[in-house]
Formats: sequence, structure tokens, C-alpha cells
Amino acid sequence: MTEIRAYRPSDRAAVAAICTRTGDSGADATGQFSTDDLLPDIYALPYVEHEPELALLVDAGSGPIGYILGTADTTAFDRWFIERWWPTVEGKYAAAAASGAASEGERGIVRSATDRGGLAPELLAQYPAHLHIDLLPETQGMGVGRRLIDAFCELLAERGVPGVHLGVGVSNTGAQQFYQRTGFTRVDGDPGAHWYAKTL
Repeated sequence: MTEIRAYRPSDRAAVAAICTRTGDSGADATGQFSTDDLLPDIYALPYVEHEPELALLVDAGSGPIGYILGTADTTAFDRWFIERWWPTVEGKYAAAAASGAASEGERGIVRSATDRGGLAPELLAQYPAHLHIDLLPETQGMGVGRRLIDAFCELLAERGVPGVHLGVGVSNTGAQQFYQRTGFTRVDGDPGAHWYAKTL
């Protein structure tokens, strides 16, 4: 029996592991970069550090097997990420690049960490929140993805947030179809990803 529950500080390592194990467009990205910290340091841990109250986990009884994380205010989050979070972790990636241990793909991800692209300003005003959802393969077919989206959107609506958006890899067609089924529509944003948004 799975439950959706609030994030706890003791879940931090599990969140990082799920991020890595789903980091290759839903497939396992373990071992693809100079350190498996890369994807969690950008796409997961900052969120549980900055807004842990918006982090929800799927727990099957033996620990988390999926999560949804995000922020109610993308502009404020991006500012905090660049000014406060990234300086605490960027050193390990600069060292990897200097030593030649970082691949071109890793260097591109590191560059994107502080190039916080996304929606155009007029769309960001309509959809100021954003989210990341990652589910391990064993969650498939349980309907937990939709449940997580609904629960997260409810938390945002309680705060008076008017809308939420997210980016999906261009090649991740399965995720694109999932978001359309859960009420998101395609909107314009930076190239390199497909952008979806939902009014709350």
C-alpha cells in the first residue's frame, strides 16, 4: 500500500537517489557524470532545502519511491538558488571540469544551473510556480503520478498561487503525454525543453 506523505529531513538521501535513478529522461543516470551528486544538487536538494513544505513523497512502506518537489515563486527561488545554494556546491563541478573528469554533457548541465531559463516574463506571471516529479519504475501503473500532481497543486492553490509550470526534455514523449493527461497545456519557453503550464 502506497501513501503520499510530507517530506522529512531523514528523506534527503532517498530524494537524491531517486533523482539520479530517474535522471536520464526517466531512466537511471547513475555513473553518467563525474559524481552522482550532479542532478540532485540542481534538480532536487535545493527544493527540499528552500521549500520543504512543498515536497511530497510516495512511500510504499519501505521508504520513498517517488516525489514531487517545487516552488511557489520561481523568480524568488532562482534568485536564492544563484545567490545562496549554488555557491555551496559549485566547487566540486569546477574541479571536475578543470581535471577533465567532466564530460561535455556535464559541463552543459552545470552551465544551465545558473542560466535559469524558462517561461517568458508574461507567462511566468500567470504560472509563477514550477515543479519536478520523479518516480521509480516500481511506481508505474499505480496512478501515483496523478495523485502527486493533484496534491501539489492543492498546496499551491491554498497559498493563492495562480498557476504552475514545468519543463520536459524534448525526447521524453512519455512525460509530455502524462502532463497533458493531468491538465497541463503546452506553452512557449526557452528552446531545449518542452514547457507545460496549468492554471490553478
